[in-house]
Amino acid sequence: MLTLVEKILFAISVLVSLYFTYKGVMRIASHIASGKGKADWSLIWKRVGELILKVGFFQPVFRFRLWTSILHALIGWGFLSFLLINLADLIYAYTGWRLLDNTGAFGDVYRLIADIANVVIVLSIVAMVIRRFILRPATLSTRETTLLHPKARFGIMRDSAIVATFIFLHNSMRFLGESFNLALAGHTDSWQPSISAVSQLWAGVEPGVLVAGEHIAFWLSIGAVVAFLPYFPYSKHIHLFFAPINFAIKPERKSIGELSYINLEDQSIEQFGAAKMKDLGWEQIMDSYACIMCFRCQEVCPAYNTGKLLSPAALEINKRYHFNGGGTTDVAMTELISEEAVWACTSCGACVDICPVGNEPMRDILDIRRNLSMMESAFPKQLETALKGMERNQNPWNVSQADRMKWAEGLNVPTIEQNAEPEILWWVGCAPATDSRAQKTAQAFAKILNTAGVNYAVLGKNEACTGDSARRAGREDIFFGLATQNVEILNEVAPKQIVTTCPHCLHTIRNEYPAFGGNYQVIHHTQLINELVGAGKISLEVSSEQYSVTFHDPCYLGRHNKEVDSPRDALKSAGVLTIEMPRNGAKSFCCGAGGAQMWKEEEAGSARVNEARFREAKSTGADTIAVGCPFCLTMMTDAAKGDSSEIQVKDVAEIVVERMKQVSE
Repeated sequence: MLTLVEKILFAISVLVSLYFTYKGVMRIASHIASGKGKADWSLIWKRVGELILKVGFFQPVFRFRLWTSILHALIGWGFLSFLLINLADLIYAYTGWRLLDNTGAFGDVYRLIADIANVVIVLSIVAMVIRRFILRPATLSTRETTLLHPKARFGIMRDSAIVATFIFLHNSMRFLGESFNLALAGHTDSWQPSISAVSQLWAGVEPGVLVAGEHIAFWLSIGAVVAFLPYFPYSKHIHLFFAPINFAIKPERKSIGELSYINLEDQSIEQFGAAKMKDLGWEQIMDSYACIMCFRCQEVCPAYNTGKLLSPAALEINKRYHFNGGGTTDVAMTELISEEAVWACTSCGACVDICPVGNEPMRDILDIRRNLSMMESAFPKQLETALKGMERNQNPWNVSQADRMKWAEGLNVPTIEQNAEPEILWWVGCAPATDSRAQKTAQAFAKILNTAGVNYAVLGKNEACTGDSARRAGREDIFFGLATQNVEILNEVAPKQIVTTCPHCLHTIRNEYPAFGGNYQVIHHTQLINELVGAGKISLEVSSEQYSVTFHDPCYLGRHNKEVDSPRDALKSAGVLTIEMPRNGAKSFCCGAGGAQMWKEEEAGSARVNEARFREAKSTGADTIAVGCPFCLTMMTDAAKGDSSEIQVKDVAEIVVERMKQVSE
């Protein structure tokens, strides 16, 4: 189709474009390579099925903003088909041979797909343009108080405009070019219905005009790709390349909240956490390039939702704009996110869970905390009491270990010294052992175990805090000491199975103690309750006075450890009516206590996190808020008191005990 001169000009244009694209890609590669660690490319083969699901079917995208996700997927699927379509068009332009056009049924299907894809992409991108530039939802930006790179607010809009223009131009011109070609052929093609319909408009047009139109359409369509390529590494749409890499080779995690191991016995370590961007892992730097700037992580962030300065999206965007402005990884992390925002994070994992490209902004924040706490001693002073308690008395409540078993008085709870080979080791946890409200959960669960005749034991005075709050506060030294001590004791006991009433304990023992040589089977107490009910070891009596319950999913149970059914099954067994909150399961809204927030005051905002969650629970009309975490129990109880509400807050175990026949008799 192209003339000789056009072929030469196009080839030169491609070479120039590829040269500048290569320069941009190598710039990105150098930034990523400056991060800590190295990629394990062998992970690709383990994740082939996952990659097909996530990249081919856009599965992560559909978890949020359904209609926008559908439009995004239609554009994405259209462009996947255009990889072959553009190749065929290029071959035709240089040889005059139309690939796949005359290959029987396959060629027919190919032309139909090309026709449909053309129309779908154009219509979808128009809809996306209307949404972004006319409707302009607040969810596509951030508040003025958020620390955002000065060029980002305009830059994101400009970027979207450039990309939308490119997509519209590329596809509409390809569509027109094909219609000119059909008009020249003097016939329609039933396998290209849309293009054929438009080709009828050119009936009677001079062939020379149609030929010129076909040439112009090619240059505007394929030429748009050539012109866009050098801009691609600077555009947010580089995520098309880095999102699949993110899914393919990001380091394996036992949970989205699992933090990297630091061996404090290694005297050669000079830097703890991330003071500068180069202190981050290579995958954390790559996150900035995978980021699509969709602000979904911000939309689910409990800190941002309650008016605080933290925006996980802004952190990733700032990293990218810093690079695009010629910056290096020597930049201080506090230039990219304020210290106040760093300490507002509840480590709920919502940002990691919802990200459609696999980014982990929470991990950056916790690495910054490590640096602030370990290297600069710059952490909220309210944390000092809890941290000292963990150091001196092995629990953040600062209660003497000698009083660790007071909660169990009169309940016949066996310690490991009394029952050296239990089937179940119950890790009670600091809150149920020392906090007066959480002790009721422990007492209820003890009654369940005793009634069911479970062969269990507790560590008693030998049990110490798992160190979760210390680690999330950046005090890796305190966590290291507690984890080392606990693993040593647990390995000596060699438990067959561990049950916890605290999701934070469950998460730490299950996912983080393996790095210290502790590998255990750990379950939540609601899972064990369901096993006991299923085995007929406890019988629950359904009351004629049925009351309604809404279950608040603890972040470290539902989102971090993917256990959402057991608490609900236990409540159903107890015969209560369960009403779901709008945000539930893996999408549950945080209570506000995680990430060491339990031990400090919240940063300034429009509301407290627990109050926002309580209002959501209250809106269901339920009589009781059920929880499965001592932190959630405290936060929801405080919110109920602050609201002067009659809504009760109870652990699942407490509700089960109320309905347990053996206890009532």
